[in-house]
Amino acid sequence: MNALLPTAFTTAGLIGGFKAARATKNRQLGGAVLAAAGAAAFFAWKKNAGAGTAAALTAGYLGAFGASHPLAKKIGAWPAVYAVTGATALASLALGRKRKEDVKRK
Repeated sequence: MNALLPTAFTTAGLIGGFKAARATKNRQLGGAVLAAAGAAAFFAWKKNAGAGTAAALTAGYLGAFGASHPLAKKIGAWPAVYAVTGATALASLALGRKRKEDVKRK
């Protein structure tokens, strides 16, 4: 599976979830977007890098969401969302794909 796919899911979840919540004034809708994208990313990471890595990256994704709230008080809502999205995307790209050693063994 393409390593960019779970990164796209997490980006859509964090940015899209915030945008959906803000545009509709419905936080539950934003949470649903966040959850659906996170679940899709988890399964893509699991296929790419294994269950342990997928669990760790999903925890990071949820942690980034949580961290965006206090960060928003310091730098603003959208900058905080973009900052945690960037960090999550980098983690996904760095850790969420098969290692070369694993590919060679098959």
